[in-house]
Amino acid sequence: FPPNRHYMAPQTQRTALLDAAQAFCNTFAQQKPLDDVLKHFSEDAVCLEHGLQRLAPFLGREFSALDGTKDYFTLIADLLSYENMQFSDYIVDAEILKVSVVGTARFTWKSTGNSWDEVFTYRLSFNEQLKVKRYEVWADSGAAYLASEGQLA
Repeated sequence: FPPNRHYMAPQTQRTALLDAAQAFCNTFAQQKPLDDVLKHFSEDAVCLEHGLQRLAPFLGREFSALDGTKDYFTLIADLLSYENMQFSDYIVDAEILKVSVVGTARFTWKSTGNSWDEVFTYRLSFNEQLKVKRYEVWADSGAAYLASEGQLA
């Protein structure tokens, strides 16, 4: 085990990671207040939604530390609304403290009212205290761009 990591039996570690990931995903899916979402993140967290920056202001750049994490989720909330968010297919790697999960939701770009159904993926990296230290998203950046331009049918 790496130095400074408290030993935890593999199945216990896996269960703890799964619980932490599900707790974060459920908090976000249930549209809990931002402070509740932020409680799942470490002070040095990094948020990155993959994609070209020119397609949406939250894509392709890292939002660092807790202030950056707050900025990322505030920006998302300012631009988008969502409903029927659900998560499944959690994949837990207890050795490297990462969880990948598939999500689905219906998103709406607030300024245009354009909506789309989406399947997306999170990869969550955790620290030893089971706080998210790296939050990565792969989503349909093309649909987000078209919705922002009011071009979705």
